[in-house]
Amino acid sequence: MKGFEYLQKELNEMQEEGTFRTLIPLESAQGSKVTIKGKEVIQLSSNNYLGLTSHPKMKEAAEKANEEYGVGTGSVRTIAGTLKMHEDFEEKLAKFKHTEAALVFQSGFTTNQGVLSSILGKEDVVISDELNHASIIDGIRLTKADRKIYKHVDMESLESALKESGDYRTRLIVTDGVFSMDGNIAPLPEIVELAEKYDALIMVDDAHASGVLGDNGRGTVNHFNLDGRVHIQVGTLSKAIGVLGGYVASTKTLRDYLIHKGRPFLFSTSHPPAVTAANDAAIDVLLEEPELIEKLWDNTKFFKDGLNALGFDTGISETPVTPVMVGDDALTHKFSDELFEEGVFAQGIVFPTVQRGKGRVRTIVTAEHSKEELQEALDAFEKVGKKLGII
Repeated sequence: MKGFEYLQKELNEMQEEGTFRTLIPLESAQGSKVTIKGKEVIQLSSNNYLGLTSHPKMKEAAEKANEEYGVGTGSVRTIAGTLKMHEDFEEKLAKFKHTEAALVFQSGFTTNQGVLSSILGKEDVVISDELNHASIIDGIRLTKADRKIYKHVDMESLESALKESGDYRTRLIVTDGVFSMDGNIAPLPEIVELAEKYDALIMVDDAHASGVLGDNGRGTVNHFNLDGRVHIQVGTLSKAIGVLGGYVASTKTLRDYLIHKGRPFLFSTSHPPAVTAANDAAIDVLLEEPELIEKLWDNTKFFKDGLNALGFDTGISETPVTPVMVGDDALTHKFSDELFEEGVFAQGIVFPTVQRGKGRVRTIVTAEHSKEELQEALDAFEKVGKKLGII
């Protein structure tokens, strides 16, 4: 069929540059190891931080809900798709996050889109870190608000933006809690101080901090003892939580408003019972098994120290998100491919996900990894890194 020649031309250019990639189907459940193309490899590209995708309590909860309520809900929540379990889970989640209320969306991506697009108007301004997640960027694009971008975690740049924005009805500062490509943590205490100084609101996206930072995985706000001082907390239920969905934790006012104005919430069928039940059980696991988070951080230190000792550049990472900086896009993908041949699945990340010339193999260790597996992975990184001249 004619009409897509311009798209094929761009794809051909990507192939010539060595940046074209295909989807890689897994032939097993997520775990410390996975099967790809019939080969068992160490998994270092999953967001399954705590290994909850296969936790027995969560599987049991999902199976029970599926049997009792069926595989779907049949409607959006504002018509006939709200089950009591949906609201019960949101109450549990709000209590866990130390907020007044919570609301669940279909994904973390749509949560950011729904919140930003609905609460900001032409009288407002949104002030965003330059390295915020794509879902925040797209959410901002959907608003009629003015926007200002401050330099990455640069508080002088943020204060300048606040000083220039005194005439707006609302000033909303938006930041990732943990930055997904670099693994560093936002300087939230300083952001809160500036927000309070200039009477601004704060929205924190804790996609990579939920289940990772704070008491029992409550996130960056709790990690910095800032409960009650951050207006909007957004997170995902599909990374450390191990299932699917996104959430906003805030006030009852914001929850009620989003139910009426949040378009992804209004126009998407609610989560299947099995998903909601598994998410609910995940909160219990976080509360009852804190050793999972302890193991995650112990593994993180072991692997990060190992990479740095070998001479790899891991950037400014402070979390289990540990990039191995390469630079050139094509070399980044070659590094990833060679690692796979050595039994390690670690995906290359290049433009447009990161800036040109900032290609990296992003690794994420989990609580499921054994030290033996991580050492095997380090040995593979050393062999391939030397072969390709990266170290």
